[in-house]
Amino acid sequence: MANNLLTEDVEELFETSNRQIRDETIDFHRYLMTEIDWRDRLICIKGPRGTGKTTLLRQRLKEQFGVDSPYAVYASLDDLWFARHDLKELINYLYEHGFSHVFLDEVHHLGKEWSQILKNITDQYRKLNIVYSGSSLLQLEKAHGDLSRRQATYMLSGMSFREYLELEGVLKYRVLELEEILADHLKIATEIDKVLKVLPHFEVYLRKGYYPFYRESYGKFRDRLLETVNKVLEGDYPAIYDVSQDTIRKTRKMLMVLAENCPQTPNMSRLYAELDTSREPGLKMLKALQRAGLLSLMDSQGLKLDNLSKPEKIYVNNPTLMHALVPRVDAGVERETFFFNQVGQKHAIAYTGIGDFVVDRKWTFEVGGKGKGFTQIAGVPNSYVVNADTSIGHGNKIPLWLFGFLY
Repeated sequence: MANNLLTEDVEELFETSNRQIRDETIDFHRYLMTEIDWRDRLICIKGPRGTGKTTLLRQRLKEQFGVDSPYAVYASLDDLWFARHDLKELINYLYEHGFSHVFLDEVHHLGKEWSQILKNITDQYRKLNIVYSGSSLLQLEKAHGDLSRRQATYMLSGMSFREYLELEGVLKYRVLELEEILADHLKIATEIDKVLKVLPHFEVYLRKGYYPFYRESYGKFRDRLLETVNKVLEGDYPAIYDVSQDTIRKTRKMLMVLAENCPQTPNMSRLYAELDTSREPGLKMLKALQRAGLLSLMDSQGLKLDNLSKPEKIYVNNPTLMHALVPRVDAGVERETFFFNQVGQKHAIAYTGIGDFVVDRKWTFEVGGKGKGFTQIAGVPNSYVVNADTSIGHGNKIPLWLFGFLY
């Protein structure tokens, strides 16, 4: 009797899944689609809210199995179906009926024990492949150690400038390596400039292009992005760290204070005093904002925040988020934020006091406007000037937008 009832109920879940898969478009893919080894039995796709993880899951299912597949299903754990049934029921049903792949979204809705639940399922159903994600990067980060030996983990960042151009339908171009940009930027930029005037598109990208949902939000994009920030602070943060409303208020204030003064070599004591807090809880707030994808922290040696008393510089994670948080964005800060965000996806960036950035302990970069020269990095080996207001560079002067083609 229970199995018959469960079968009837599962049909409701299947209908929802099939409708979502059927409606999903597959004409544009995020960079991560081809980087994932989909053969792994347990795959975690994490990333900040709004970067497109749900779309990635649905696209993969649709392309690998098609619509109405008898072998794969997509399920979001925030669906009301799971108010009446638990995940173990669903997994057992799917396993007994020959399903081989399950794509699970919003796994943090399973509660604080979600990682243990997935661990048990993985151990008990060894012929089942599971791909999962969740909107709460904070929760996925905290539980990573519980599943690290069993899963392959991938981070989905916001869109690169290269991806934005492709999504807009104005240019489809390959991913570039940093060494390739340094050696051949003139040739590459000239080739692109023949088919596209880049700078007008670059200006729009900086304001809205990092989050794929800009195409669905129209005039309400900023409001939706701020709602995403609120979900992190008011939902994800207290659910993981069991913090008080007062701490949430102070963390929000920390984000706004830092956003309005980035980048800076912060006076942490002064910041903590302004927030009416002390060093230890202040560092925890800073770490939470970093882990949630709201801030980026730079130090002098590539250390993690756990090992730091303070970072050397603090940035908002990306220019699009900065435009949502700050009434008037400084052009110089915007340039540095873009460079740090795009280059930092695959390379280690540190601060030395000579130039703006040192990448992989090998290359030094000074970022500025069209008139920026080599004065501040004169005599520094492997040094480059990055110009924001030019389409094509020359010599060791490279256009800023080109660093948006690294992923």
